[in-house]
Amino acid sequence: MFVFDCDKQQFALKPMNCPGHCLMFKSIHRSYRELPLRFAEFGVLHRNEVHGSLTGLTRVRRFQQDDCHIFCAPNQIEQEISSNLDFLREVYGIFGFTFTLSLSTRPKEKFLGTVEMWDNAENALRRVLEKFGSPFNIKDGDGAFYGPKIDIQVQDAMERSHQCATIQLDFNLPIRFELEFDTEKEGEKGTPVIVHRAVYGSLERFIAVLCEHLAGKWPFWLSPRQIMICTIKPSHENYGLLVKQKLHDAGFDPELDSSDKTIMKKSQTTSIGPI
Repeated sequence: MFVFDCDKQQFALKPMNCPGHCLMFKSIHRSYRELPLRFAEFGVLHRNEVHGSLTGLTRVRRFQQDDCHIFCAPNQIEQEISSNLDFLREVYGIFGFTFTLSLSTRPKEKFLGTVEMWDNAENALRRVLEKFGSPFNIKDGDGAFYGPKIDIQVQDAMERSHQCATIQLDFNLPIRFELEFDTEKEGEKGTPVIVHRAVYGSLERFIAVLCEHLAGKWPFWLSPRQIMICTIKPSHENYGLLVKQKLHDAGFDPELDSSDKTIMKKSQTTSIGPI
């Protein structure tokens, strides 16, 4: 983490959203009727990565992540994770990504919670993956210290694998933050389970992978420059503005180049994706 002293106190730039979302859950009295409770945030995060590990957009020290935390009852785990996998498949399908799944299990040495708790969590994830229908492999001992996870690797146009999305099950953070909710039985408290979910993961990394996957040839709906209107002469600017306005009113994102450059020069400096 990036840690610094200020007014005789130690501060740190936020490395993750999980603690903040736990405090939001804990801020008021909760009932089982509110679950599953989902918090999502495109928050700015910071990691003090080793200089030699920084690589373009794929590994940076400041990034944004589509971070979501789902607080649910134990009997809601499988449905929530199943819904997240369906959501992930739909989002990645929009971009034409194929992906592989892995179930990462309990670390061999350092982990929080009991072995029984881990076994229950891993079995729940395994059942969901089997119902999902896509092949998956087991990464024995590769889970996070607080819970097992489903790792998703996407393949770009060169068939290289990148990890963007992740779905992690967490029984331990709610215990450490003393989170609880009223159950259906009067006077009885329950402890929620957290599902950590990111579909894009680091947006910077996802954009880098997408650039490689599309080789810079953006689909029309995603292109940062959809339409460029080029006038023959600067005197045609008014007509160019009229065309631009009509295209804008139709829902497109046009730009106008009414400079004194030749059409050949304008076409050489204008880069748009295929239509």
